[in-house]
Amino acid sequence: MVSISAYLRRGMVAGLLAGLLAGLFAFFVGEPYVDGAIRLEEAAGGGGEEVFGRATQRAGLFLATGLFGVTVGGVFGLVYAYFRGRLSLERDWYRSLSLAAALFAGVFLIPFVKYPANPPTVGDPATIGERTVAYFAMVGLSVLVVLSAWLVARWLKGRGFGAPARQTVVGLGVLAAVTVLFAVLPSAPDPGSFPSGMLWGFRLSSLGTQAVFWAGLGAVFGILCERANRRRAL
Repeated sequence: MVSISAYLRRGMVAGLLAGLLAGLFAFFVGEPYVDGAIRLEEAAGGGGEEVFGRATQRAGLFLATGLFGVTVGGVFGLVYAYFRGRLSLERDWYRSLSLAAALFAGVFLIPFVKYPANPPTVGDPATIGERTVAYFAMVGLSVLVVLSAWLVARWLKGRGFGAPARQTVVGLGVLAAVTVLFAVLPSAPDPGSFPSGMLWGFRLSSLGTQAVFWAGLGAVFGILCERANRRRAL
């Protein structure tokens, strides 16, 4: 019997490594778009005095992603400890990857489709509070959609429904729920005249950063669990 604290520690270690890996991706792929957005703002006369220079901000990127990784990784470990015995997959490697994929979809991917990431200069500063509330509402509701999909799939399996029927019902249900959320919640801010190439480059780099983080978290956590299992088997 593995203690919850063991999963918590593995999650924090996996989160730290995944966060640093995501920070590395963001540094090389995302930072050029941030620099471009700042240059556009300065050219338009909208740039204010920076509290921290860009060199300090770049160094702080790894601190931020590392702390983010440790925090999210710890939560991931606790969630995994709860769901481990309820997942139909047999090995911790597959369980970890599937849980990471589900959380990636609920916490980031679905909200990203509704509210894609924007550079700092996009959006009216006066509406940042409203946009923040709308985004986190989308995150919370998306997680509920993913959790509901898993519960429905488990319920259907317990009643003898085959995989094709379960996947069709759950897929249509998720599509319907997400469509309602997209229709009810406020629209994303208009990027205005911001260059589309730079805008979508920034958005795709943000998507890639999150994908790297969640894939790294699921993979490293799964490896740590499998390694611990082999040690206990000796």
